Amino acid sequence: MAVPAFSMAERDRRWDLARAFMEREGLDALLVFGEHEDAGPAPFAYDLWFTNGRAGTTVVFPRDGEPIALFPMEMFAMDHLESTRRGDVTWIPPRNIRSRRDSRAVAGTLDQLGLTKGIIGVLGLEASPPWHPEGIVPYRLWDTILREFPGAEFRPVAMALSRLMMVLGPEEIAVVRHSAGIGDAMARAMVDTAAAGVSESEVYAAGMAAGYARGTTPAAMHFWSGPDPLASGLPQWGYRPQAPRVLRDGDIISAEVFCAFGGRHTQHQVTITIGEPHANLLRAAEVARAAYDAGLRALRPGRTFGDVVEAMREPLDAADGWAFGPAVHGLNPAITLSGFPADARRRVAGAEAYPPEADHPTVNGDLALEPGMTFAFEPNYVFGRHLAYLGGTVIVGEDEPIELNPYTARILRAAGPR
Repeated sequence: MAVPAFSMAERDRRWDLARAFMEREGLDALLVFGEHEDAGPAPFAYDLWFTNGRAGTTVVFPRDGEPIALFPMEMFAMDHLESTRRGDVTWIPPRNIRSRRDSRAVAGTLDQLGLTKGIIGVLGLEASPPWHPEGIVPYRLWDTILREFPGAEFRPVAMALSRLMMVLGPEEIAVVRHSAGIGDAMARAMVDTAAAGVSESEVYAAGMAAGYARGTTPAAMHFWSGPDPLASGLPQWGYRPQAPRVLRDGDIISAEVFCAFGGRHTQHQVTITIGEPHANLLRAAEVARAAYDAGLRALRPGRTFGDVVEAMREPLDAADGWAFGPAVHGLNPAITLSGFPADARRRVAGAEAYPPEADHPTVNGDLALEPGMTFAFEPNYVFGRHLAYLGGTVIVGEDEPIELNPYTARILRAAGPR
């Protein structure tokens, strides 16, 4: 299978889009902060969009010049040099690379580009759900920049530019399709490994290994197992010293599989049953699947993200169980998130010990859908304590939606004893 790549034409498409955005918004430059390369799912990695390189850099892009990439350390430059020697497609030439990205380096670059009194759009000051409710820019760095450039105007622009980035080009769509195929392979490897008597860590390892073997480094998946787990996050043995569970007949595995290839992300909701599934799980899966299908019908150009959310909520609200979390969110970048009621969780025994939560509103419901936008469909529903989580990545097509992961849009049955 051919592995897709990004060309210089894709670089020019993105850079031209950025320049047109700066012209339209009256900006002299963009200042782009990127999150550490091991940030996990939903990273703040706008720097990759400009560089096609390692995550964790800062980019200064003047409207009338080439972008300059500020690396966190010299080893990034050595990696860039080795990539160039091997003939990889690198978008930032050596002359536009600096090996520091602290406040002194940012200030020096702005000064070099004559931006001491410029109007600069910043990506990194705004909220970035779910991990960064107030942005990612370090306080000390930003305080220094504001003090050293009192004549400059800095405007948060991540949300506005993100809406343009979400419309993927043909090369990006090919990369997303490739990532989605790897995500399916990860889920199939988990199904093939899961069985009573097997450690849950073996299932986890099989899924991650399938991603590695196919040429990508997926973020650590969210993974829980048990007869009726009501949770979503890293397995407990990933952050606490304890042994992984050994799977039993009647267990389920509930996992969020995150795949990324070439800086483009896909997501895959995986529910695997070990043995015969509980009747409440099957009922919950029917409701979740109805929400999934409603979302597919609503995902059309010209409609809004809020329209999709409303369509998916109808079957959830009509049933007599409750929704565990959001049913859909954006990808590439992840700037949209469906709302969901928080009070339903009070039905779970023991929840009364925790502070109450307010309902979660939909984020960017007014986003107009355009062909090339990608979304993670993850409808979920609970009857009793039985949570069904299913779905995958969907692209807005010219007319019909492009469903990339029908395999995980249903309950999966473990292959059985080996």
